[in-house]
Amino acid sequence: MSVAPERALDVVTLGETMVAVRVAERIRFGGDATLAVAGAESNVAIGLARLGHGVRWGGRLGADESGELVLRTLRAENVLVDTVSRDTDRATGLVLFEQRLPDVTRVEYHRRDSAGSRVRAADSVAALADMPRILHITGVTPALSASAAEAVTEAVRIARGGGALISFDVNYRSRLWDPDTAAATLRPLARAADVVIASEDELGLVARDPGELIDCGVSEVMIKLGADGAAAHTAAGVRTGEGHRVSVVDSIGAGDAFTAGYLSALLDGGDIAERLARANTLGAFAVSSRGDWEGLPSREELGLITAGSGAALR
Repeated sequence: MSVAPERALDVVTLGETMVAVRVAERIRFGGDATLAVAGAESNVAIGLARLGHGVRWGGRLGADESGELVLRTLRAENVLVDTVSRDTDRATGLVLFEQRLPDVTRVEYHRRDSAGSRVRAADSVAALADMPRILHITGVTPALSASAAEAVTEAVRIARGGGALISFDVNYRSRLWDPDTAAATLRPLARAADVVIASEDELGLVARDPGELIDCGVSEVMIKLGADGAAAHTAAGVRTGEGHRVSVVDSIGAGDAFTAGYLSALLDGGDIAERLARANTLGAFAVSSRGDWEGLPSREELGLITAGSGAALR
């Protein structure tokens, strides 16, 4: 599998990016908190941009200071936001993270009727005015609203017509919709993709097994296996890649980091082994630091994952 030759943009992705509040203790007790931004698609965009790829994030934000924080953060990370719409009637979404155990985080959403949930087909048209090599979509966006689902469908239609490769991360969110409703929407998206990315428990929402998707024309089905790495299923068989054993600080954003690493190596022309290796490397970076995307590496830092425990680079 290969992507289109060089274009002005490597990747376009669209969805909702929210203001993210991370509390030091429990939400109900108040106390110290940090403010950042988070969103599945923008996490991937930042990961790719840090590796030197040209990326555009499309979506909608409120005409508020929270929206300004999102734009300022993405611009600082060299992600294009030139087609983002501002909504004067709805606020930018909010998500709160409460880490109850080292690897157990509770998420509280405040995104119903947010500006981002009202992304629509016109936003997809704008984001894809310049055809990228890859369109990356997730199962989060169509869960937000009917117009958001239409936006994703339109993005796939435009990208397919323009010769872009389509990457789809199932990314099921049980707080947003039930499995049956999700499956009805996500199955067609999975079958329209060239690459499908899922965890083992998400795969059943879109197919009985990876072979079913491959029979429908999907080139690669990437199954994330957490600390055990990942498995790439193709018509030629299955290839596995081992994960890195690191101390887990925060697992939120690991799947998005994995996707960014995979797409980066694909854009670079890497084979399946190289794509698995970079995907697992970014996933390890993500879980080793707090935040959705803050700990993701630059291209020059990729080799740090093999540095010995306690290494000091002087």
